[in-house]
Amino acid sequence: MLAAAEKVFAEAGGADGVTMEEIARVAGVGRATLYRRYPDTASIAQALLDEHESEIQAGILSGPPPLGAGAPPHERLAAFYRALVGLLERHLHLVLGAETGQARYRTGVYALWRRHVEVLLEQAHAPTELADTLMAPLAPEVYRYQRQVRGLTPEQVAAGLDFLSRRVLAGNPAER
Repeated sequence: MLAAAEKVFAEAGGADGVTMEEIARVAGVGRATLYRRYPDTASIAQALLDEHESEIQAGILSGPPPLGAGAPPHERLAAFYRALVGLLERHLHLVLGAETGQARYRTGVYALWRRHVEVLLEQAHAPTELADTLMAPLAPEVYRYQRQVRGLTPEQVAAGLDFLSRRVLAGNPAER
């Protein structure tokens, strides 16, 4: 079912307009079978994303620097941004299905990402109230706009976020 859903989401470019009926048809199961496991398309997209997001979580918690501990806060934030840009580039269709609008803030992973940014802000002696502001550029709708409307490359998006991380978190003004 998940493989079928990923195919449907990829072909549609996201979950907009994708129905449970369509996923069930492609999966070759009845709608009731699909609904027993997943209440909606967002739940299916989130299940598909969990594995990919877990890799980034592991890097933050126990991986080598700069994503893992041991690098200055601005370098860790830049590495986090690069990891999330990579996730968005490869799986935007899933993120758009699972983490758009208010649903984004209800996912457990958003809470983890946000806490990670708060810790980096604390380490840099910057206001933790900036955490949501620093997370905003990672909203899937923003990334889709940057890539599809503005025509930015993933490298350009990551470079802008690297600049932002240095400006906000670098302790030495010369690094900013």
